[in-house]
Amino acid sequence: MPAPALLASLVKRRVILRTAVAAATTLVMVGAVAFSACVAVLGMGSVSAEFACPPEGTSGGLATEDAVPVNIVPGSEAPAGLSPRQAAVARGYISVGKQLGVPRDGQIVAIMMALQESSLRVLANSNVPASLRFPHDGVGSDHDSLGTAQQRPAAGWGSVEQLMDPTYNVRAFYGGPNGPNHGSPQGLLDIPGWQFMSKGQAAQAVQVSAFPELYARWERQASAIVESLSDGVATSSCIEAPDASTPALQHANLTPIRKDILRFTQAGLGGRYVWGGTAFKAWDCSGYVQWIYRQVGINLPRVEQWRVGVRTRTPQPGDLVVQNAQGSNNWGHVGIYAGDGKMYSALNPAAGTLLHPVAWNSDTAYFDLLR
Repeated sequence: MPAPALLASLVKRRVILRTAVAAATTLVMVGAVAFSACVAVLGMGSVSAEFACPPEGTSGGLATEDAVPVNIVPGSEAPAGLSPRQAAVARGYISVGKQLGVPRDGQIVAIMMALQESSLRVLANSNVPASLRFPHDGVGSDHDSLGTAQQRPAAGWGSVEQLMDPTYNVRAFYGGPNGPNHGSPQGLLDIPGWQFMSKGQAAQAVQVSAFPELYARWERQASAIVESLSDGVATSSCIEAPDASTPALQHANLTPIRKDILRFTQAGLGGRYVWGGTAFKAWDCSGYVQWIYRQVGINLPRVEQWRVGVRTRTPQPGDLVVQNAQGSNNWGHVGIYAGDGKMYSALNPAAGTLLHPVAWNSDTAYFDLLR
């Protein structure tokens, strides 16, 4: 073989060899990553049994960047995984609750709220420079929300100094005859019938959050914390939070068209919230309602669907629910009334499409579109 041809052949072989080595290396690396991922998953499975009641949809941690799981240890000073400061905040809600005569369920509501709002920390706020002068465990930036309950001076909950005081936070959340706000805003003990609500609903009744569904996911972990810090004993079981997405409501005396509306409404449960979406299970709140009524032969406008109905104070299942007033005869949220104080709606990107209490939002009105 001539020298130039031999040289070209050697170069070609070297390129092929390098390519093969690179490919083999890539396969080894991919295999290693896959193996590591499997080990990580298996490891999580083996460790998760030690964590007491992690919230649904999480791996057992609190909802913060420095989140750590709560592990209930019999006879321990505090649940392992809670920092001393977090344990102190939790213990404050429990001890003050006992002093005020708040039952165990109410103490669990308080811990659920504080887990969601602040991860049991005293938070200052970068939008409220005065709050940074007080002792704090972290800095938030949500409006002017402060403290362990993330309550707002602008909403009448107290001054900056008061809301940066953990004891004041506890007393304000519980409210009642001895509460610092004297029922305005309402604390838990000021809410009529809070004992008959689900714990997530009770927390929302006080906090009036933009994402009310998030409190319920902390019920099992909050129950474990209350039991551990109250008695120093490990919890043996977890309390299941009510599943607001279960379409358990039955209505025997409805007209056929209302039954059909509810049937199609329930068919959409679990759908994703997509801003501006109108496709099946990929919609926003008005897209969901529009799709439902289209299935029974009624074509609604894309938005402001209440304008084709008649306002009613005695809603029936299948009627329109509008909420979050944005002005005269204008609302920001729409859903379908389910009866028994509940409604179906595409609530928000975090919750998707579900059955939930009407009380999760405010400024509620009802419209009959079938008259």
